[in-house]
Amino acid sequence: MRVALSVVVPVKDEAGNAASLARETSAALAGESAELIFVDDGSTDNTIAELLALRPSLPGLRVLQHGGNFGQSRAVRTGVQAARGDVIVTMDGDGQNDPADIPRLLAALRAGGKDLAMVSGVRQQRQDRADRRWASALANGFRNWMLKDGAADSGCGLKAFRRDVFLSLPYFDHMHRFLVALVKREGYDVAFVSVNHRPRAHGRSKYGNLQRALVGISDTIGVRWLQRRFKGAVEPKEI
Repeated sequence: MRVALSVVVPVKDEAGNAASLARETSAALAGESAELIFVDDGSTDNTIAELLALRPSLPGLRVLQHGGNFGQSRAVRTGVQAARGDVIVTMDGDGQNDPADIPRLLAALRAGGKDLAMVSGVRQQRQDRADRRWASALANGFRNWMLKDGAADSGCGLKAFRRDVFLSLPYFDHMHRFLVALVKREGYDVAFVSVNHRPRAHGRSKYGNLQRALVGISDTIGVRWLQRRFKGAVEPKEI
């Protein structure tokens, strides 16, 4: 069954968050030809059971499961590869992204020209601890200095983009934090929309500041290498 839109949500140990997020997202997509894909990345709690219990009331819900914990980028790619829609929306599975913002991202993407391939959310009034906000600000500053992609909030999981463009990008673990730079590398435009940010209702973050910083520095250097080794987008012409 073809749909116009696929919402991809990676989750790991999000019992208490995933089911309510699925219901909210379904309500926010009223009137859209859409499916909702949750990709479980090795949860050890009741995340899967809570999602499966929603199937009778949410017929557009699909649940995919990894055989272990492979990371958020792998879960996003799994969802996009399985998606039936030409447009993808991604969200974090912890409920801090607000599904009510999805229509505004879609409107911006649809109003853009053929070169606009992604609309990325920029979180306002972050509801994280102060140390996480400071770490995020430092990371975004370093990435902007290195990559010059204009991304003020590369860690925001709420994005809308064309499926074909995503599948053309080079894959590596943690690539979800560099989608703006990677999409621009291919010659496409990216727009930014301010979005809401909510407190986490259940559970805790899967990342530590030091762990994220060390990986982020290495990945940023790698993405900078990808930028420098790219000769530019090309549109072949059949003759």
